[in-house]
Amino acid sequence: MKNELILDNARVILRNEVIDGHVVVRDGAIAAIDTGRCRSAAARDLDGDFLTPGLVDVHTDNAELHLVPRPGVRWPTRPGVLAHDAAIATAGITTVLDAIACGSDYGKEWRKDIAQETITGISELQRSGHFRADHLLHLRCEIVAEDMTESLTQTIDNPLVRLISIMDHTPGARQFVDIDKFRVYYKGKHGLNDQQVDDMISTRQQLQTRIATQQRQLVADMCHARGITLATHDDATSEHVEEAVKFGATMCEFPTTVEAARAARKHGLATIMGGPNMVRGGSHSGNVSARELAENGLLDMLTSDYIPASLMQAAWLLHTQSGFSIPEAFDVVAGQPARALGLNDRGMIETGRRADLVRIHRSEHGPVVRRVWRQGLEVA
Repeated sequence: MKNELILDNARVILRNEVIDGHVVVRDGAIAAIDTGRCRSAAARDLDGDFLTPGLVDVHTDNAELHLVPRPGVRWPTRPGVLAHDAAIATAGITTVLDAIACGSDYGKEWRKDIAQETITGISELQRSGHFRADHLLHLRCEIVAEDMTESLTQTIDNPLVRLISIMDHTPGARQFVDIDKFRVYYKGKHGLNDQQVDDMISTRQQLQTRIATQQRQLVADMCHARGITLATHDDATSEHVEEAVKFGATMCEFPTTVEAARAARKHGLATIMGGPNMVRGGSHSGNVSARELAENGLLDMLTSDYIPASLMQAAWLLHTQSGFSIPEAFDVVAGQPARALGLNDRGMIETGRRADLVRIHRSEHGPVVRRVWRQGLEVA
């Protein structure tokens, strides 16, 4: 039959169970799922490997890493974004929200210069069909950056924008509540001496006092006017979460404490943690571990953050180390993110859904991605 793909002899991960069976794909959608072997000679034998839903990644900084791979090095946009896309697809991610920073950070003043060009490149490549994965946009708004408003205004009306998050990287707040850890991080990353770090801390704290509240309100108002999902970022206290609720956020990205995660659950905000945190067993900033939140029933989604391959690894660790069933683990990296963004045509293996599928072999080194299909077409 034209445009038919049959994936046979697989351990198929459904929403509530894992079955030994096969999946039939027609015209890019899942047409049938059944137990046992398929008799068709055209069926592809997966040798008992797992068949998972394509992962849905709501936050990755990976595009930026390809476009500015070294300090002072600016890689051409379209080749860089295509290389990023290849890394995403081969990690089993079939839908990705590329996180683009609106607003500069210390040592990353170039962000204001690349944001619009990056979004233009992603949009062109998405329209032209050159991407392997399906790309959408996540705008990360740094509210203590004076250039945030200009950058956001230039980008927010792009039709690929699905999520906006509010960030506040002021020393002594949120991600870096512990200023000593802030000092270590910035001295190590940027080669600063004590006086330079002190000056930077003072400048950013003054900026927070002067512009943070009005910029936070501006971002929230622009999101609500356009119906764009709003996330808070690096909440450390219940007060932070309550503030996020007031501004209309529905996601709590990277809460830094159990207190903040519990408050998010209380107020109905979905909690999102990074795959690298899960894989490493802790946060590089000294904040709460994703595993601790998972084991306390406070984790809704994982994202690849800055390492695409971490998302698949993290899903298996939820199962092998944190007590999640396999379907529960894959709901965290596929089903729940899709539902949260209103992408109800993907995120699970179910008849009628998009045939976004990943063949996984479990080895002693962890999950190995062997094949990836997006809408029934093999992309990796």
